[in-house]
Parts: sequence; C-alpha cells; structure tokens
Amino acid sequence: MVRPCSPSPKRVRPSDILADMKIVIAPQEFKGSLSAVQAAQAMAEGLRRALPDATLELVPMADGGPGTVEAVVAAAKNGRRMTAAAHDALGRPLQAAWGIIDDGTAVIEMAAASGLTLLAEDERDPRIASTYGTGELVRAALDAGCSRIIVGIGGSSTNDGGAGMAQALGARFLDDAGQDLPPGGAALARLDRIDLSGLDPRLGQCRVLAATDVFNRLCGPQGASLLYGPQKGATPEVAQELDAALRRYAQVIERDLGMSVLDLAGAGAAGGLGAGLAAFLGAKLVLGSQLVAEAVGLKQKLEGADLALTGEGRLDAQTSFGKAPWEVARLAKSCDLPVIAIAGSLAEDCGPELGEAFDAVVAVTPWAMSVGEAMAQGAKLVADAAEGVARLLLVGGRLGRR
Repeated sequence: MVRPCSPSPKRVRPSDILADMKIVIAPQEFKGSLSAVQAAQAMAEGLRRALPDATLELVPMADGGPGTVEAVVAAAKNGRRMTAAAHDALGRPLQAAWGIIDDGTAVIEMAAASGLTLLAEDERDPRIASTYGTGELVRAALDAGCSRIIVGIGGSSTNDGGAGMAQALGARFLDDAGQDLPPGGAALARLDRIDLSGLDPRLGQCRVLAATDVFNRLCGPQGASLLYGPQKGATPEVAQELDAALRRYAQVIERDLGMSVLDLAGAGAAGGLGAGLAAFLGAKLVLGSQLVAEAVGLKQKLEGADLALTGEGRLDAQTSFGKAPWEVARLAKSCDLPVIAIAGSLAEDCGPELGEAFDAVVAVTPWAMSVGEAMAQGAKLVADAAEGVARLLLVGGRLGRR
C-alpha cells in the first residue's frame, strides 16, 4: 500500500511540477463497496490533493456486469436513466433500472432484474431462478422505440439458458404433454419443443449486442452449470442436473430453431443467457469491456493524456480475461500512455500478468484491516491511494528536473 503523507510546501510545489498534466480516471466498480462512478470520484479527490491544477477526465468503466448502465449513461451527452416494472429471479416484483443513450440505444443489465445480489444467500437456487425479468427489460426497451439494445450479462443468479427471458417476450417452452414448463433451469430437462409463434415481432427489426466478460461454452466442465453454478447455490449434484438440462435445451434449440448454441463461445455466460440471447434475439456476443470502452469513447479520451488511472475491487487472474482495467491498460498502451491500477486487494499469483498490463499496481487495504472494514471505508482508502500515486508522480517530476 502507498501511504500518503503531508509534505511541506517548501519541498513539493504542485503548481510548479506536473501542473499541466492530464489524467484519465477509468476504474471499474469496487464490488460491494464503490460503484465505478464513486470509485472515479474518489480517485479524483485523492489526485486533487496533490495535483490541484491537473486536468482530470473521469470515465467510469464496466464489463457488462453491474455498473454497465451507470457507466454508459454517465458518459453519454444525453443519456437517460430509466426504470421499468419487472420481476426478480424468484418472480417478485421490482423496479429495475436501465438506460437510453444519445443514438436511442437501450442499455440493460440482466443483473438489475435477475442478479445474484437481489437474492439473500439462503434464497439462491438456480434450479428455479428465472431470467424472466431480463426479458421484461428488453420489452420495455422495445416499447420505448429502441431498435438497438445492449444487454450486459454479468452478475446472474440464474441457470435457465435465457428461457425465462424468451418467455417474457412471447416464446413458449413445452413438455411432451404440451404444457408450459415452470421457471428455472431444472425444468429444461423436460423440454420437448419450442413454440415461437408468439415471439414479439419487433425483435426482427432490433439489433442486440450481449456484453459479457466470459466466453465459456454452454455445457461441460467449463460451462454455465458446473463452473458457475456453485456460486449461485448449486450443490455438485444440482450442477450436474442443470448441465444435463442445458444440454437438452441446446438439442431442442438446434432441432426447432436450426441454431447450434452448444459450442458457441459465450453461450454459457450468465447461466446460459448468452445462448438464449443468441438463439431468440439474434444477439451478437461481444467482450463487455471493449463494448463499454467504445460506448464511452475511452480511446479518444486517452489520446493526448499523460496518464491513465484504473482499478477494481480485486486484481487477479480473472482481470486478464477482459475485465475493464485490462481493457483500459490495453488502450492506454496503444496510446503510449503509462497506466496505474488501484485495487482493493491483489491476488498473490498474478504478478507476471499484471506486470504486462500495468506500469504500477497499488493495493488500498492495510494488512491489519479486515475486508469488511476496507469495504466500508472504500472511498477514503481509494482517495488516499490516489493521493499517494500523485505524490509519487511529484517525486518523479522533481527527479526529472534535477
């Protein structure tokens, strides 16, 4: 951890050193502690303590998971935050946030309606959890006249392959007696046929992009159920049951819709929602961090800057799989900019990978502080770490003038 101190004005004069510096601040959320917007604001606060005259460009980032709507809407000139009546993964009513940006594109997070954080730990059961609420958000976007929809598909509590989402838009999933299947991934084991005669016709004129940070296949050891099911409440036995159900689902989709989703990269994202979006909405699956970076104009904002500052709650091996800080670093390097990452914590085994992407990495949590305490004091810790970074820049600037 970099610990900021308070040097006297005689030793450091920010007005004389690096005064014209432009810094792009582009963090992802610090999960459970700070949103991406709050993290960017905290970093800016810390930098201004030591570099009050620097130009700071705040560009909150996301990778398709929670925070995607907030980041994209905040960056748009005329972005609007919307709400729609929907249902959570267990069918309870709620108001879910989504957004519309300048060109009329809708931005949706599946986590806003079908997210894991909406359920108490003892409520998590991917056998019955449904993406129906995500479909309701898609329908709200269609009702608003949107013909292009970005769906962020991180943070799910579901394992239903997007069947619930499709049901909300008029699709029917029937058993061998012609009865509609109940919600949830387990019921897909009894799927006999799919009826799309009632599917919302407006989807035919709509372009859908699914933003994800993982490109797992639908089934198998690295698939939706076996890899991610346990964090959603699945026992090993239940995960095997759900994997078999999704395999049956993929077989019926291929037979009735003529589309193969079993080996589609990204089909396993969000409990198989990637497969459902591709099969029923014709969605293109793209890396979420790259899509968000394009939507917020990150590359253009990095051009002409002197430094990029990014970060997230934890930097680990997953970071290099396409998380937002990794994309910030990639774009910064393409602009020949140094990039520094501030993290809540660092994994011990990811030094080489992080060293390839970031010029420096700073952890904000003191060794003696518990995770709970650190999350509660997230804004202060991030601001202090950013101040520490700024003061090290001042030291470097002074050394360069010797």
